[in-house]
Amino acid sequence: MSDEHPRPAVCLLSGGMDSAVTLYEARAAGFAPHALSFRYGQRHAVELEAARRVARAGGAVDHRTVDVDLSAIGGSALTDEIDVPRDRSEGELSSGVPVTYVPARNTVFLAVALGWAEVLGARDLFLGVNALDYSGYPDCRPAFLQAFERLAAVATAAGTQEGARIRVRAPLLEMTKADIVLRAEELDCDLGLTHTCYDPLAGPPLLACGRCDACTLRLKGFGEAGRTDPVPYAL
Repeated sequence: MSDEHPRPAVCLLSGGMDSAVTLYEARAAGFAPHALSFRYGQRHAVELEAARRVARAGGAVDHRTVDVDLSAIGGSALTDEIDVPRDRSEGELSSGVPVTYVPARNTVFLAVALGWAEVLGARDLFLGVNALDYSGYPDCRPAFLQAFERLAAVATAAGTQEGARIRVRAPLLEMTKADIVLRAEELDCDLGLTHTCYDPLAGPPLLACGRCDACTLRLKGFGEAGRTDPVPYAL
């Protein structure tokens, strides 16, 4: 694709480490990234503040936040009055679907991203999912991404009338958290701008708990990469 006229792409941006690196990957691949975040009834607005920081630093062409209130159906520790699990072992992290799973979240988010892609004339959706350190979420697996691409082919005017292929790109899919930390360095992506913690302690300064699943995986990644996480922890 021409550097003078890069193709648009829609990038889901949560404000976390994986989505931030994915935005940078889209830009490095020559796309014009349009960042998309969601106010979905999550407990902590700090996620959206982090997404705004990353979008600015990452050179997003546009950054939009869409309201989709998934707290109306509940069923997750991120949207409901359910305790966030802490101090889980590696075995526990890799078994079953945790209560931090938000039912069908990536399906809903990708559907909205698909709609914006049609408006933009984009054929690429970027998603920061990871199949290795994914904490048991079913909508972070290759089978889900492939199924969504098949859906996009029959659910859109671009697919049915123009024969366009909508691709769901997940550049971090087969990477470990350590790989992602090192890739962020290569892309000059400041992970200090990101927010990962499911249950932060109110500040100032805001502190990551260091004990939820998200913090556990993040800290493990930094440790294995031989790097120090720049965000402050309560530990």
